[in-house]
Amino acid sequence: MNYNTLRISFSSFPLLKTLPNSSSLKPATQIAAKSAHRRTFIMNSSSKLDSRSSSSSTCLVPGLESEEMDRIAEQMYRRYSSSSSSGIKRGKGVAIVWFRNDLRVLDNEALYKAWISSEAVLPVYCVDPRLFGSTCYFGFPKTGALRAQFIVECLADLKRNLTKRGLNLLIQHGKPEEILPSLAKALGAHTVYAQMETCSEELYVERMVTKGLKTVVLSPTSEKSAKSSAARSPTFQLVWGTTMYHIDDLPFDTNSLPDVYTQFRKSVEAKCAIRDCIRLPALLGPPASIDNWGSVPSLDKLGLQPPSVVKGMRFIGGESAALSRIYEYFWKKDLLRIYKETRNGMLGPDYSTKFSPWLASGSISPRLIHEEVRRYEREREANQSTYWVLFELIWRDYFRFLSVKYGNSLFHLGGPRKVELKWNQDKNLFESWRDGCTGYPLIDANMKELSTTGFMSNRGRQIVCSFLVRDMGIDWRMGAEWFETCLLDYDPCSNYGNWTYGAGVGNDPREDRYFSIPKQAQTYDPEGEYVAYWLPQLRMLPKDKRHFPGKMLYIEQVVPLKFGNPGKPQSQDSARRKNFGGKQAKDFRR
Repeated sequence: MNYNTLRISFSSFPLLKTLPNSSSLKPATQIAAKSAHRRTFIMNSSSKLDSRSSSSSTCLVPGLESEEMDRIAEQMYRRYSSSSSSGIKRGKGVAIVWFRNDLRVLDNEALYKAWISSEAVLPVYCVDPRLFGSTCYFGFPKTGALRAQFIVECLADLKRNLTKRGLNLLIQHGKPEEILPSLAKALGAHTVYAQMETCSEELYVERMVTKGLKTVVLSPTSEKSAKSSAARSPTFQLVWGTTMYHIDDLPFDTNSLPDVYTQFRKSVEAKCAIRDCIRLPALLGPPASIDNWGSVPSLDKLGLQPPSVVKGMRFIGGESAALSRIYEYFWKKDLLRIYKETRNGMLGPDYSTKFSPWLASGSISPRLIHEEVRRYEREREANQSTYWVLFELIWRDYFRFLSVKYGNSLFHLGGPRKVELKWNQDKNLFESWRDGCTGYPLIDANMKELSTTGFMSNRGRQIVCSFLVRDMGIDWRMGAEWFETCLLDYDPCSNYGNWTYGAGVGNDPREDRYFSIPKQAQTYDPEGEYVAYWLPQLRMLPKDKRHFPGKMLYIEQVVPLKFGNPGKPQSQDSARRKNFGGKQAKDFRR
């Protein structure tokens, strides 16, 4: 699989039918009774978005003023930094820390190791042109303008936060395998530290960086230790830092990873402990001596048109925004206590945590979220909702570890199980799905939200995936590539795991699950508020007509549903379902 091989992101989690046992969880009836008024508040007034909203209404996430975000970020820095660096014995020379998908200061072990091993640290980010090319199979932009803008904001925030702590961020354009060896040679850097990745594109770059560093010969005076007089090359040290559970703490080798999530979850919960966040000192200087630190790139320089989010949610990139969102969702609005009840919403910022864009860019670590959840449980309340946030972070861990076990098969048409299914690549059908012109308002609204904001709810992702692969029979990789282009929270592990799962080719033995559009609409958007927001032409229709208005009032449906069409007798529907061979998704939970 070459560097441009197709990959995708759901940043969502497959839905399960069973709730894990936990003595700390309170009965659902108690939770519902205590928070009934909060549910009404969340699903209505606090969302700031409804079908009556202006077509140009936007909602910032987090919804805090910049001064408040700065204040919250500084508070979090104090909480998660070590109190003093005095007395800590540091190494000699210069160490480079190569930032990749870990655009943060807090709980960044690669940054800590670079600091503790050297007298001076050089933080580097490489703007790799390959990330802004085309996808392998279908030629979509590999990184769309919305995610590019988010990453640019993450870089600006990282540069600012490093500067506050006595460092800076060197930003250079080019391939890491060319930039890093050149810097190591010029500075005599003894080690390059970086976060370890697991998928083929990133692994290829790691191999090339290793190869490039071997061509660099350091003089003995440039080495970390003066004990050896022999010249040597800089060391390339990769640090695991993407998951809540550390890979070294798993109770099994990744090659023996269970193929069913529940088995994995029960094992790690029973046998593993989650490590504490790495506490870095408040001051990390001095930086390495650099004449020109470079500037955060503009989208024009990346060959992209700056996006303008004029409707829906506008996410703010960066670690400061991520920390502020934790504060806003957990502490200011007190929404964590009812997360499990509201998480399947579709409209507005507050039905779920919305952490996924910052997790994908590494602007926040899952371990820090874990510590904040535990702090909330100590200071306010522990219930099913507080557990469920961690439950979903375990799903994210699981997909990361699966990428180690299965490698490139996650990206192959037949998936890890090499399933042979017939797919079509009908261009017109795919474009109707991509552009939100299928004739099914629930599909069209979700796709328009995706292209407008770079985000889609977990529920929406499940539905549009099912429609593309089940009702249209389209090659799931086409959907995967389009998500790769659009999503702010694109991550190859979680997201390819979800696409293979939804297409019935993943490692999970359950397959051919079907999401009935009428049932999903009735359950999760019963009054059509979501579809009316994204499809304003439906706003004037009676609420019970918004999801199936008919071709006289809306565009014609491009394909019939496999089953679940409104008005179809149940006996006929059951027969079609039997012939289809699939199982209809019923009472799913994350």
